[in-house]
Amino acid sequence: MPDQSYFTMKEGGDRIFSVEAPKIKFGNGVLKELGQDAETLGMKRVALFTDHRVAQQESLTIALDSLKKTGLDCEVYDEVEVEPTDRSFKAGSSFASEGKFDGFVSLGGGSVMDTCKASNLYSCYPTDFLDYVNAPIGRAIPVPGRLKPHIACPTTFGTASECTGIAIFDLLEMEAKTGIVSPRIRPELGLLDPLSLHTLHPMIRAANAFDVFSHACESLTARPFTHRQAPDHPARRPLSQGANPYSDIACLEAIRLVGKNLIQGVHEPHNENLEALMFAGMLAGIGFGNAGCHLPHGMSYAVAGLCKDYHPDGWSSDHALVPHGISVIVNSPAVFRFTADACQERHLQAAWAMGAETSGVAIQDGGHLLADRLIYLMKETGIPNGLEGVGYGSEHLEDLTERAYAQKRLIDNAPCPVSRDQMKGLFESSLSYW
Repeated sequence: MPDQSYFTMKEGGDRIFSVEAPKIKFGNGVLKELGQDAETLGMKRVALFTDHRVAQQESLTIALDSLKKTGLDCEVYDEVEVEPTDRSFKAGSSFASEGKFDGFVSLGGGSVMDTCKASNLYSCYPTDFLDYVNAPIGRAIPVPGRLKPHIACPTTFGTASECTGIAIFDLLEMEAKTGIVSPRIRPELGLLDPLSLHTLHPMIRAANAFDVFSHACESLTARPFTHRQAPDHPARRPLSQGANPYSDIACLEAIRLVGKNLIQGVHEPHNENLEALMFAGMLAGIGFGNAGCHLPHGMSYAVAGLCKDYHPDGWSSDHALVPHGISVIVNSPAVFRFTADACQERHLQAAWAMGAETSGVAIQDGGHLLADRLIYLMKETGIPNGLEGVGYGSEHLEDLTERAYAQKRLIDNAPCPVSRDQMKGLFESSLSYW
């Protein structure tokens, strides 16, 4: 159990945290129940969002068969872009608006689920695209009402988008990654079927697993909810509340499951490894859906948004990209060395959960031990060697810093203040690790 003394009271700080728990069904073969679940939610005409890769897999056949056996009318949209953009969000929204659907199903990874969330939103409440987008890039206008039911069926395990009210995309004009955050865009139901993971490329499994770790570790080490300014109205309490007792439990177990199953789950996975990793992804999703992430994710948006020439193994995209899990983890060792002093015991606990030997280690060395463990696991699973491994050099530090420092929602959730110069230093420390 994480140290509860972390939740010290701060003048003007909140005394209340909320528990946002998604509805999830988990288990081998659960995708076959999709049609009955959609019918229960009142769907008759369904939009099924997916991408070109998943459209060729057995998962789509299973999903369509289940929907058709229940007598539902279903139209497939398979034009989702990997690492979606404002352009692809708008295209999906046009499809959703024109089709007059009464329910949505997403089948794929985070890109598919996020595109489906946005398409549901803009088809229900059309407005200028930037209205719902996070400030300061967008206007962060609250979603005005309930959306149509959405069942999310992940075929990866890293993003946990089925658990969250978050949709992330690249804003092409600004070369920036941003998103939409609202509890109202969270799917009504998530169907997590570990059988869907067997076709994943090893590098995709590695990126997913590190994304799970970072979700969990960032939430565990986020500023405590008691240090966030208390809202003037309960409705204005944010999704990213900061670390809290509820998220702590889910996050520490998620880290433990990743640490135990990561290497084998990437190279020679058995069913139990994939089940454990998908379950870890769900736990981490619940955790960061309540606590929120911080610096590694804020920095990752810059790394992904400014990518020019990196083409990772395993992804079928025709354009350069740094997949989300990779863009996060290449920054993480540097970040956790930096944040360790703000919550030493939590960094040491995270290192232990990831499989590091902690006996005889001083509490103040927890952040360094955690970083060293991450670097070892990155090497063992083929993750690129820091920012240089995904195409960046010292000449890019200013641009990366500029983009990342604008991610106020995430930066403010860190356990300690971060200046612009310090963030530049973190990017510099992330250039290479070995």
